[in-house]
Amino acid sequence: MNIETFRDYCLEKKGVTEGLPFGPDDLVLKVMGKMFTIASLDEVPLRVNLKCDPEKAISLREEYPDNIFPGYHMNKKLWNTLILDGRLSNSFIFELIDHSYDLVVLGLTKKLQKELQDL
Repeated sequence: MNIETFRDYCLEKKGVTEGLPFGPDDLVLKVMGKMFTIASLDEVPLRVNLKCDPEKAISLREEYPDNIFPGYHMNKKLWNTLILDGRLSNSFIFELIDHSYDLVVLGLTKKLQKELQDL
């Protein structure tokens, strides 16, 4: 998967914005102001961090040891780094993006969840 496909999929989600708060090499995507993914624009192959349920994070790392690692520069319990070198299918990556987005939405305040719903 390339950065354009990754970015476009994320931006199609409700309430998502993008920015470069950590510098020009790290694209951050947020839902209602809360980060759900970071893509390292200077890495080849593309590397992205996605939030993940702690138990699922461990099982994914065990099942895909060459492509999924504890989140680089992130809370290792709650974030995974994925290497997008073509060994993980696009549909699987989309599923993990959805999971990260949904986790962040669940953690939003009721007020922000309502605002998101009304968009």
